[in-house]
Amino acid sequence: ALLGNGVQGLMVWGDETLRITVGRAGFWDHRGGNDAALHATYADVRRLLEAGDAAGITALFAPPPAAPGAPRRPQQLGCGRVDLRFTNGFRPVCQRLNLKSGVLRVELADAAGARAELAIRQSMEDELTWIELDEAIHGPVDVATVPAWEYIGKTLMAYGCEPPVRWNETNCGGFCQHLPNDDACALAWHEREGKLVLATALGPHASLRARELAAAAVLVLAQRGAARWWNLYYERVPDVDLPDPVLQGIYEYGVYKQACLTTPGGVPATLQGPFMEEYQLPPWSNDYHFNINLEMIYWPCLATNCLAHLEPLWTMLHRWLPRLKANGEQFFGVPDAVMLPHAVDDRCQIIGSFWTGTIDHACTAWMAYLAWLHYRYSMDVSVLRETAWPLLAGAFNGFYAMLEEREVDGRRVRSLPVSVSPEYHGSAMNAWGRDASFQLAALHCIASILPRAAAVLEQPDDPRWAEVRATLPPYTCVPVMQHGAPQPGAQRIGLWDGQDLGVSHRHHSHLAALYPFCTIDPHAPERRAIVAHTLAHWTAMGAGQWTGWCVPWASAICARCGLPDAAVAWLHWWYDVYTNYGGGTTHNADCAGCTSWDDGSLWQPEFRKTEPFPEIMQMDAGMGALTAVLELLVQCRNDEIHVVPRLPSRWHTLRFDGVRAEGAFIVGATVNQHHVQEVRVTSEAGGPLVLVHGMPACTINGKRHDGP
Repeated sequence: ALLGNGVQGLMVWGDETLRITVGRAGFWDHRGGNDAALHATYADVRRLLEAGDAAGITALFAPPPAAPGAPRRPQQLGCGRVDLRFTNGFRPVCQRLNLKSGVLRVELADAAGARAELAIRQSMEDELTWIELDEAIHGPVDVATVPAWEYIGKTLMAYGCEPPVRWNETNCGGFCQHLPNDDACALAWHEREGKLVLATALGPHASLRARELAAAAVLVLAQRGAARWWNLYYERVPDVDLPDPVLQGIYEYGVYKQACLTTPGGVPATLQGPFMEEYQLPPWSNDYHFNINLEMIYWPCLATNCLAHLEPLWTMLHRWLPRLKANGEQFFGVPDAVMLPHAVDDRCQIIGSFWTGTIDHACTAWMAYLAWLHYRYSMDVSVLRETAWPLLAGAFNGFYAMLEEREVDGRRVRSLPVSVSPEYHGSAMNAWGRDASFQLAALHCIASILPRAAAVLEQPDDPRWAEVRATLPPYTCVPVMQHGAPQPGAQRIGLWDGQDLGVSHRHHSHLAALYPFCTIDPHAPERRAIVAHTLAHWTAMGAGQWTGWCVPWASAICARCGLPDAAVAWLHWWYDVYTNYGGGTTHNADCAGCTSWDDGSLWQPEFRKTEPFPEIMQMDAGMGALTAVLELLVQCRNDEIHVVPRLPSRWHTLRFDGVRAEGAFIVGATVNQHHVQEVRVTSEAGGPLVLVHGMPACTINGKRHDGP
């Protein structure tokens, strides 16, 4: 079970011993950033790729030589663990997490059948957790702290780190892990007033701060504050009642985990957020991935009416903006561009040497689009002016610098001569091409938004925006093949010019025009055949190479294309395959036999899991699944709000209220006997409402209206 407040994350588990894995978001070893990759220019990249110069590309994006005893890349680190052993024979047997209060109750039992219970509570404002011990335990509790050093110490020692400083005194203990060049992280515990108090701290005086907080925190005030926080949170989020218990559970646990992961005032969420294991280095450095993962984590903040949860993210990007502008000017050669690489630490240092990710400019456009959606869902002009506008304009300027004119079928068009589709062919020399559909969709999205944003901010219209919309293709097509020959007149969306989807691929980037950028209408007569051929081929390629986070994306694509039963089926499959025993969301499948990215049991005796196995936990898929559930209820399309756009065949009755939509509308609906019976809308901003409700006739404010 998870407890979190955006800074301190707990994973509670156990066997004979109750174990609490404690993470502290922001505990970074920043050494090893690849700023050398920022010396590249688009002209350099194009020249080397077109020449087939693999050695040149490798050298251009190679990180500087690692200093002796230093890591090769920045790495966020886990903190450690607290183990509780009950000396009178009690052991944990089950736990119940109250999603509405954030309180975890652990039931204990001994060999004779006696029962006891303890409660674990966490402050939502301080790095503070406390465990209320049941008097029925009748005996002392052995408390042991286990620093992550006990598992990864050899690696840390090779990187020049010293063992943690430990202390163990009467009724208190803990440790502090120091790093050569970065702030230390401390975990302290203190037993008082029948409670075991845990505190973490990060900084130059982490040990002192953690010990003082554990010893002196006013727990009564912390408990009242936490109760108030959770009450206000659940007053704000939508109330959803679905006829599908699996999707209902995905929604309820997803909303809870959103609170723990993206807490206002917390550290901006990374791949795992504050939930970091102690037994291994968090995979992929637990960094910021901007080619879908971070966007997926923050998507549901919009529809769940939790816009304040985006603020830590925007604060971080504002801090990075000078660096992003310098990146853009260096890479594109124009002064007003911004460039956001796909994988960075909290200082925006590039992690690794993945050149296709570094030049994936859709990362910048995607964050600009998310900021625009924050404005559209709130109608808060300050968000548009201060956050969305510089990202939108900077993303467009970078894209425009890449464009060239060419003649196609007798007309002049704009084209992206070098572009990538995330992770397809990895970083090989064939991992690029002209007019990648992912990049085209991202640029069309930005070029369509900019005139609207400019009108609100009273900025001048830039004729380049209309030029791009008129001359840039919306996607790249490839012929539909039948028996080895092109099928006359039949096309589907490809990854880039001449590159069809040739294998099962986890990044549905070539479908981005359908979702999330929503730059084409799949139901428009001129698109319908191409979309049908594209979805049929995508389905035929299958999910054998998919991972956890891409399944909710597939569900949302299906929902947007009017395939609700497929959308529901994908979410069921995700729940069955990519969540573990405790409901945790995994990157690899939690079993073998469904996908190639599995738990490794195929390579073990009798195909059974063996402990320990290298489980990879990430938060993006759970948040993406939450968004996919809400996409079945409300969709925002071109300033229209579509309420229950198409019902899954088995959903005869449902109700929801409080779903936020573009235009700052709050939407609810009731479905009975497989028909939408009532739609409820509240306007916060007073703008025009275009509501697509699916009812043949309806009464609006007492007056009858016919039509949809």
